[in-house]
Order: sequence, then C-alpha cells, then structure tokens
Amino acid sequence: MDVHGTVAEGFEPVRDAFAGNFAALGDRGAAVVVYRDGRKVVDLWGGARDVDATDGAAGPPGTEPWRRGTAQVVRSATKGVAAAVPLLLHQRGELDLDAPVGEYWPEFKAHGKERVLVRHVLNHRAGLPVLDRPLSPEDALDPLRGPRAVAAQAPVWEPGTDHGYHALTYGWMLDELVRRVTGGRGAGEWIADEIARPLDLDLWVGLPAAEEAAGRAGRVGRLPEAEPTGGGPRLRPKRAVTEAYGDPASLTRRAFAAITPFPDQNDPAYRAAALPATNGVATADGLARFYAALIGDVYGVTRRVRLFDPATMERARAEESAGPDRVLVVGTRFGLGYMLHGSASPFLSPGSFGHPGRGGALGFADPEAGVAFGYVTNGFRKTVTADPRAQALVRAVRESLRRTGSDVDRV
Repeated sequence: MDVHGTVAEGFEPVRDAFAGNFAALGDRGAAVVVYRDGRKVVDLWGGARDVDATDGAAGPPGTEPWRRGTAQVVRSATKGVAAAVPLLLHQRGELDLDAPVGEYWPEFKAHGKERVLVRHVLNHRAGLPVLDRPLSPEDALDPLRGPRAVAAQAPVWEPGTDHGYHALTYGWMLDELVRRVTGGRGAGEWIADEIARPLDLDLWVGLPAAEEAAGRAGRVGRLPEAEPTGGGPRLRPKRAVTEAYGDPASLTRRAFAAITPFPDQNDPAYRAAALPATNGVATADGLARFYAALIGDVYGVTRRVRLFDPATMERARAEESAGPDRVLVVGTRFGLGYMLHGSASPFLSPGSFGHPGRGGALGFADPEAGVAFGYVTNGFRKTVTADPRAQALVRAVRESLRRTGSDVDRV
C-alpha cells in the first residue's frame, strides 16, 4: 500500500507510523495532517476512499483510491468542531455560559431542568445523556424532533453534580441553544458561515448537496478487529466497561441508543442533516486546520484568521469535569465541549484539547507545542476514545517534535 503526500524534515516518524497502521492495524483508507505554528508539516493519505474497496486500484465501483480531498464522516470528532460555536458566541458577548439553558430555550425547563446551565451542556454535566423514548432514524434527522425530545426528558442525575458523556443528546442541546441565540441559524449553518468559509475548510456539519453530488465523502464501515503484529499489545476493555456496554439498562447502552436503530452513515440523507454530536464530514486537513485556527493565526480565504482569543482558548481547555464517567465508565476529563488529555483519551500533552470520534477519527490542538492534528479514516473499530491507529500517530508526532528540537517533556 503506497503512502502519498509529504512530511517536513524531522516528521518522518509520522509517515512510518501511518504506513504501519495499514500494515499492522488494518487501516483501509485514511489521512493525517499536522500543523505546527500554523504551517502544515504533515500531509499524508493512502488506501481506498471506500472501506469496502479492494486495494484502492482502478476497477469496479468501490475501488477508487483515497485522494488528498477525500472526506469522511468523523463521528464524535464533530463535537469538538460544534463546541466552538457557543464558545465563539460567548466570545462575542451573545451567550452567557453561566446562564440557565431555559433562559434562551424556555421549553427546556421542564422536569427540573431549570438548573441546567449552558456550561453543563458543554461539560457533560447536564444529566441528560439518555432518552426514555429513543428516536427513530427519521425523527433523529429532523432538526426539531431531537431538541423536543431532550426538552421533554427528565435528568437522570442532579444537573451539575456529576458528569457522563452525552453521546447523542449533546448535539440536540447544542444545536437548539445556538438556534435560540442566533434567531434560527443552527450550528451546522453557523459553522459553514463563520468558520469553514473564512478558513476555506473542507469540513461540514450537514454536507451540502453539491458536495454530495461531487462524491466528496467516501464510504465508512466497520473493520474486523485486528490483532497487532510485531509484538504490539492487545488491548482489552476492563470488565466494567464490557458489562456496561452489554447491559441494555445501563446508562452506557441507553446513551448510545438514543437513536434506535442508528442511521446508515453512508446515506446521503444522514450526511445532509446537521447532527452536531455525530455526523460531521471532514478531510484530515479540514479537521487539523480548524484546530490550528483555535490556537493561532491560519491563512484563510482573504486574510489570516484566528478563532479563539487567548481567554476563550483557556476557557475551552480548563478542566470542568474529571473522574469516573457515568456513561463511559472509565475516567474522563472535559473542558467546555472538549475532551482533555488523560488516560482515557491521550493527546500530545496535558495542555492538549480536542475530541476523538468513536472508532477512529481524532482532532486536537496543543497550544504549548503549537500543534494541531487531524486524522480521519473510513474503517471504524470498537474503540470509543483512544483508537490505536490515532494513538500511534500521536506518539510519532511526539517523537518528531523531539527530533526537531522541541522540549516535549515540558509541553
């Protein structure tokens, strides 16, 4: 399998790790991009754009090779992109993070939710990770029905007192909150207008019809679980995690079953909808450039663009929730909308913030190192927060920084 693209001098370990993901970890098609101080230092892609392709060689449908502009569904890596919207609205003075959600969205107050603050939506402390009545795929794609279902839901713990990953409900709460603040513009539209367009990002929450017709998104799917070669460790989940996913009554199962059955992620109707928790479509460059613009200036269409001012960046990565996660069971750390570096989701250093996508994708930024990272793949695995392929690439970035003179042990 040929690896295409370039790496800057000193970043050769990333190319080696990327090739190793295909050889040892079963990747079928993927891309990785790394920015350092606003400059692209890694731009690699390889394999086939469709997970069910055979070799990526020319041939029947489903065998087209991955190209630089290939985009994929990035699952929960979407959450990190969507989190920028309320934070930027706060930065502009349009949204109070410490206000009750019901101040902007009165219907949300039902069943004791008048105590849910805006920040609780972002730090996974709202107590609303499940729906007692899961939505059908058709209802889930309707921009009104998801928020109505969350508004009618009673919290499963006292809001603000504990945290648990809001796998799907996060998106409906965030989207409706943004609509109420902006007078009707949802998170996907806001991202397109205020983030993607000025930065010329190949990144969408709600893939436009023209991009769908142009075949921008490859097919995603489930990969068989690979046994690492070359003496690598085999990672087994803890018994408590396995039991939580196996118990239909657990918060874990119920949180991920808020849409039942889950929609076909290759369906154009799914990709066209705006689900800010799960259905972002992005290239590796789109994801990495987004994070680069959170921590520094990036060349946009007409000017250099920086999204977060220093105060907002620090607010995004300040620890809001930490410890045993009532949904994911393992210990997690969250800022405002972003996962933070920790054992459940290792990034580059303790100062990193970003978000993985269940089964593969990863985007994050590390302000101290000046690094922004984006990895997308068409092959999903069982992993939720720390996919071995993404982690191999992060370790290679760390090694590359050492080679290029960065004191990464202090980063």
